[in-house]
Formats: sequence, structure tokens, C-alpha cells
Amino acid sequence: MIVLKKQNVKNREWFHCCLGKMRKWESWEAETRTLEYQFSNDPRRFLLIHQTSFARRHLRFWSEHRFLRCSACFLRQFYASVSKVDYFTLRHGFITAHFSEGSNFDFQKYIKRTLEKDFGVVVGISLWVWILSMLFIFLNAHGFYNYLWLPFIPLLMLLLVGTQLQGIITRMCLESQEKSQVVRGTFLVRPSDHFFWFGWPKLLLHIMHFILFQNSFQLAFFTWTWYKFGFRSCFHRKTEDIVIRLAVGVLVQVLCGYVTLPLYALVTQMGTSMKKVIFPEKVVEGLKRWRANARRNIALKNNYTSARPSLDNNTTSINTSPSFGASPSFNLNTSHCVKFDQPSSSEYLAVEVKDEGKANSANRETKDS
Repeated sequence: MIVLKKQNVKNREWFHCCLGKMRKWESWEAETRTLEYQFSNDPRRFLLIHQTSFARRHLRFWSEHRFLRCSACFLRQFYASVSKVDYFTLRHGFITAHFSEGSNFDFQKYIKRTLEKDFGVVVGISLWVWILSMLFIFLNAHGFYNYLWLPFIPLLMLLLVGTQLQGIITRMCLESQEKSQVVRGTFLVRPSDHFFWFGWPKLLLHIMHFILFQNSFQLAFFTWTWYKFGFRSCFHRKTEDIVIRLAVGVLVQVLCGYVTLPLYALVTQMGTSMKKVIFPEKVVEGLKRWRANARRNIALKNNYTSARPSLDNNTTSINTSPSFGASPSFNLNTSHCVKFDQPSSSEYLAVEVKDEGKANSANRETKDS
């Protein structure tokens, strides 16, 4: 348990490193609201695809060849892994696919909320995480020489993920080039799940979870054994073991926080569907309150409808048949009379309507006499 707590601390460190790298994206997002940006990306302007900055960055001699493209993407992740033109182009493609063109959607805040949501998954503990923990402790025994190969597994997987993310951006550029050679306003990429492994963008999240867990657990286990048994113990008999574990562990944390995680946060938004964090917290809370109130109102309405007494047509009758020389008569059944608090239960109000013709003749006889 102590080792897992130390692991969560290290995971928070790379998360803050990633947020520090993404701070400059705030200025990029603010630039999209300037008149200069809107003028340079006016939809009424037309350009050839090779005249755009995004195409000049990704459409090179190596773009058409898979082996050369993988090699170039592998090297590109170490310098300017996320450039300004990549951010602007992917932002434009996301907004065009899910919103109206020219929307003022804050893409940077959406990415930040998504990364915070994914961070909860990365630091979580699941069954397969416990299995990997037990396997790591089992392999940390004399004879396996795990210091020669186990620390390099997270590093190799991290480099593979970074290469894949860079390759997704280049492949989106190639697909847009095949569909049109003319660009209206700014370069348009079309988000889709088929760019990702097995058409499942969330697979990258689970791979990142494994990489960060494995690397953080190794560093946390090394720190715990150093504190518990001393620097020179049966866990660290050779100097090579100590140097390799520390060097590779720190390298993975730095690469993950400053290179791969920002690239992951941006490129994984290029799937077919949006994520639930598209709505801010206040909007989500307002929608939940509205839903709760609507359910409560429907329940009250159903209860009121079921509690209303049903009227029997046989007990209440209204005689509306036309009769000459007489006014319509109303028969009130006392079984449906309204009872008040003051009168007793045996007293009811009786109303009698006389014939209008007989009443007029009685009045005339009285006057004559």
C-alpha cells in the first residue's frame, strides 16, 4: 500500500509537468479570437494545399513511404512534438466536425478537462494493476536479471505510442490531400477512429496507464527498499541495477510529462465521437438538476392523475332535452354533493327550480286580487 501511494505521488508529478507544457496553448487559443487569425483563415480565401503551413510540415518526401514515415515520426516527437500549426489545424477539424464553422469553442479548456478525466483513470487501481504488481515483485528476484530488461519496457512502449500519435497527424494530412488539392480558408482534417489502433482511441489511454504504472511502481519500489533495507541490500546488489533503474525511470517520467502526454491529449480528440467532458461542470450540474426536477414533476403529475375520483355518468345526469314552455330541469344526486366542515353529515343543501310558466301565472293572480 505504501508503494502504491508513492506511485500516485509520482503520477501527479508527470500530470503537473504536462499541464505546465500545455500552458502556452492558452495563448494559442486566445490568438484564434484575434482579427489577424480570422483574416488569415477567412473561408472566402482559397489556397493550394502545398501552400499551407500544415501541409509543408507533414507532406514531405517521406510521407508516402510507411517505413520512412515511421522513422520521421519517431524522431519528430523529440522536438516540437506539438507545434502551433498542428494545434490550429486539429482544433479547426474538431470544431468543424462537431460544431458550426467559426464557433468560439474553447478547445484548450476542453483538452484540459479531458486530461483531468483521464488522470483519474491512470491513477486508479484495478484488478489487472494488482496482477502486474504481483508479477513485478515476483520477477524482482535473483536470477531473472530484471534490471537489464524490465525498466526498458515502459520506455519502448512510450516511444511507440509517441510515434503512433505523430503518425496519426501525418496520415490525416495525407487523407485530406487525397480528397482535395484546394483548401478553403484553412487546412481541414477529418477526425475518425480508423486512424487509431483497432479503431479504438481509448486503447491509448490503457497503454499510457500501463506505462505510467509500471515505471512509477519501479521507482516507488526502489525508494521503499532503499528506505527500508538501506542503499546496498539484496534488492540492489550491483551498481548497474541502481543506475539503470534510476536513469530509465527519470527519463520515462520526463518524456511522458513533456512530450507524449501533451501529444496524447491533443491527438486523441480526433476520434469520431466527442467525450462527455464537452460540457463544463456548471452546465452538467444544471442539466442534472433540470432532469431531477422533470422527473419529480412527472411523478407528482402521475400521482395526482391516479388520485382523482372518476365520475360516474349514471349518477350525475344533465337533462338538456328541449321543452317548450318550460325551462330545463337539473337533477342533482346527493351522493356527489360537496360537504363542508360545519354542517353535520346528514344535512345537505337542497335546490329546487320551479316551472317558470307557473310562477308567472301565480304572480298575476296575486296582483289582480
